[in-house]
Amino acid sequence: MFSKVLIANRGAIATRIIRTLDRMGVKSVAVYSEADRHAAHVAMAGEAVAIGPAAAAQSYLRVDAILEAAKQTGAEAIHPGYGFLSENPDFAEACEAAGIRFIGPRPSQMRAFGLKHQARELALKAGVPLAPGSGLLADAEVAASEAERIGYPVMLKSTAGGGGIGLQLVSAAADLAPTFERVERLARNNFKDGGVFVEKYVARGRHIEVQIFGDGAGRVLALGERDCSAQRRNQKVIEETPAPGLTDAARRELWATAVRLGESVGYESAGTVEFLYDSDTSAFYFLEVNTRLQVEHGVTEEVLGVDLVEWMVRQAAGELVLPAQADIKPQGASIQVRLYAEDPGQDFRPSSGLLTHVGWPRDTRVETWVASGTEVTPFYDPMLAKIITKGESRDEALAKLQRALDDTAIGGLETNLAYLRALAASDVLARGEMLTRTLGEFKYAPATIEVVTPGTQTTVQDWPGRVGYWNVGVPPSGPMDDLSFRLANRIVGNAPGTAGLEITLSGPTLKFNVDALISIAGAEASASIDGRAVAYFAPVEVRAGQTLSIGTAQGTGARMYLAVRGGIDVPPYLGSAATFTLGRFGGHGGRALRAGDVLHVGDAQSAPSAPAAGGLGGKLIPRIAHEWEIGVLYGPHGAPDFFTDGDIETFFATSWEVHYNSNRTGVRLIGPKPQWARADGGEAGLHPSNIHDNAYAIGAVDFTGDMPVVLGPDGPSLGGFVCPVTIVAAELWKMGQLRSGDKVRFKRFRPAEAYEREARQIAEIETLKPIASVPASAAKMLGADDCIVANRDAGGSRPRVVYRRAGDKYLLVEYGPIALDLELRFRVHVLMTALEKRDLEGIIDLTPGIRSLQVHYDSRALPLAMLLDELAKIEDEMGDNDAIEVPSRIVHMPLSWDDAATRLAIEKYMQSVRADAPWCPSNIEFIRRINGLDSIEDVKKIVFDASYLVLGLGDVYLGAPVATPVDPRH
Repeated sequence: MFSKVLIANRGAIATRIIRTLDRMGVKSVAVYSEADRHAAHVAMAGEAVAIGPAAAAQSYLRVDAILEAAKQTGAEAIHPGYGFLSENPDFAEACEAAGIRFIGPRPSQMRAFGLKHQARELALKAGVPLAPGSGLLADAEVAASEAERIGYPVMLKSTAGGGGIGLQLVSAAADLAPTFERVERLARNNFKDGGVFVEKYVARGRHIEVQIFGDGAGRVLALGERDCSAQRRNQKVIEETPAPGLTDAARRELWATAVRLGESVGYESAGTVEFLYDSDTSAFYFLEVNTRLQVEHGVTEEVLGVDLVEWMVRQAAGELVLPAQADIKPQGASIQVRLYAEDPGQDFRPSSGLLTHVGWPRDTRVETWVASGTEVTPFYDPMLAKIITKGESRDEALAKLQRALDDTAIGGLETNLAYLRALAASDVLARGEMLTRTLGEFKYAPATIEVVTPGTQTTVQDWPGRVGYWNVGVPPSGPMDDLSFRLANRIVGNAPGTAGLEITLSGPTLKFNVDALISIAGAEASASIDGRAVAYFAPVEVRAGQTLSIGTAQGTGARMYLAVRGGIDVPPYLGSAATFTLGRFGGHGGRALRAGDVLHVGDAQSAPSAPAAGGLGGKLIPRIAHEWEIGVLYGPHGAPDFFTDGDIETFFATSWEVHYNSNRTGVRLIGPKPQWARADGGEAGLHPSNIHDNAYAIGAVDFTGDMPVVLGPDGPSLGGFVCPVTIVAAELWKMGQLRSGDKVRFKRFRPAEAYEREARQIAEIETLKPIASVPASAAKMLGADDCIVANRDAGGSRPRVVYRRAGDKYLLVEYGPIALDLELRFRVHVLMTALEKRDLEGIIDLTPGIRSLQVHYDSRALPLAMLLDELAKIEDEMGDNDAIEVPSRIVHMPLSWDDAATRLAIEKYMQSVRADAPWCPSNIEFIRRINGLDSIEDVKKIVFDASYLVLGLGDVYLGAPVATPVDPRH
């Protein structure tokens, strides 16, 4: 047996071969192009060798590079898989000349069957039935004469190549000349051989093929037949075995004929003899021989219980003894579908891009090369996977296939998955009556929306977004104006968490391929369907084929929202469809929409409520203006600890202006600078706004230096700045409609007012009716109307505890003095663990900092007073924590130093935010200066030589660590 085999291929066949070699104990070598450097087969193989750029002609078709890789790694044999060089006799001969075994048929056999007109001659000599046809045609005139002799319709075929290229139906004499020219050109361009012949077209034909395997010494086995009639443009889509509807006599004759042809050339290794089967007469005619392993070989393996790749390897090594033909007894039935990266709604145009979510069915054979995070390039065949099922009967195999397709999920780019689901559920497949022309007549109506133009920033969002991951730095995302979004969903009858579109400033143009019911909400913009104006906050019908256009927000407001009954169907990421563009995950491809994207619409019948008749009354429509009053609660950080009383008075008295550099991470505000109650941030920083840690609440007004920023749904989870107020839940929607130049005044709410506003808002969304009043909550359950709602004095070894209000949904628990103290971090850990064990209803997130813990809670399920009681009980039970162990691990990570991206970020910050910040224009120079170091090199040594202790996870950039070097110099 070979000790090492090189796989001269990529994709699903490469991973398939590697698995077999691993099972056999044979080492594998992968070759890869530059585009495939992160591909699955590269990671799976024992060794991998780069062979060239992305283009196949410069990599996977380079014989010299592949042979050099084999020599370099000591590979004794090469398996070509299918496609690329698998049927190239020159490559097979070059392998043999280099002393490397080619795993496959002999070069002479490839040449004998490689040209279809020669294969017809061999078949004729072997007594294989042929459809009426011609030899090679000299020109279009000869082709016309032969076609008249045979009788229309006919097929024009290139003698070289395969895969449906160079194969065209001609129904009338007038079409023959241009079709001949096209087939000849395709053949010459693709296969370097322009030979063309003509063959009789069988109107109700089926594509039946027989798997053969030869030992090269005269014995050839038939390993059953496959029905590959489900073809689109002569490219197979569904394959199955056994072929349905064949008589035993027809099956035996097909097998015998294939064996006879193989024996006539002493065939070696795996191959397939393809036949055209006439459903009307039960006659069959020779088509061609594929001298390689077929894509659909897996269904044969399923019913025979063999591994054809292993057979090929053992045969090439001289270790295979073929069983007797009488022992070849297929059991059960197997069906395969090919999953492609292509858009059925755009004439099956190939698609490329990032696969953001891939989910395969359990207990199903899936041969694939992709997973979540795989980049699908445009350089190669777009097949992503083969999904193969087996049953004791055909009905069982088909039922399993339908379930497997339902359990398959692909997100990030368009595929034929929905098309395959429709085919698998079709009557024609169930009856086993698939013809080669059937898919050309199959009616498929995709439930999709095409993005003609995307607008400025259009993303898929859901509400409440991606909650539960704040402690690891993942923001909730979701709609910035959740009120408009929720109203739009409610108007079309969707459940609250249904995904829709958020549209920023300028809207998209969307073509609907399915009848739909929509609602548009938010900032007013011109909207029309095929030129007909569309009302806002009302249910609107869109017919398949119509185009919705949403213009630019007119005057006031920044965001519009589109809800579609049934929702936008995208795979959830961490439990949510919300797009987090900075993190590049969620929604459609983890990004804003682009022209050419395709959105899938969910099942409208699954919507739980009836649409709202007539839309909303004026009182329920959110008021959008240039001047805003936004309700907040005082806290978590106020006077006199951080701000002066005058600062707080000025804050509420100021009409703040919205800065142009505002987005979903935060809305910057222009206004007076605070006087501050401190000269600096102490050991936390140079500026009085600095503190060691603050787990932020969405809607907190965060003073980053002297400039306030309202933190948005894509904002940072953990930072080091003080926040004097936090927007209450019922008023958060207003943040999503703020635009550059708007004026904002913050109104201090009482806790009871925040409670009543939220209760009224929820009731109005549910009923779509104005609510005059709601039952009030007991004031004592809502906590004190202050930034500090409770505290516990220090005692013994126990630190002081301060409980700070952060709006009506967050509570910030702070331990001890504002100092970096690892003992406080351990206490935070104990508190968080104890809260998790209590499993209180209403706890949404627990986000630890260095000396603090933020509790995100649902105040309707868990009032603040009850939460404080539970926290007090934990403190009473906690003890001194003199001895504590926490789980830990050491992670080695690369560090960048003064890279171009950092310098660009500083330049943009200076241009758009603050040019005179002390860390500008060089963050490294700033670190040197404030630490009193002599040189930039000293900074670099500390950064790269230190070991870091991670104390918290946060920031908007995907959980950047808040860490301290374990080094006394820093």
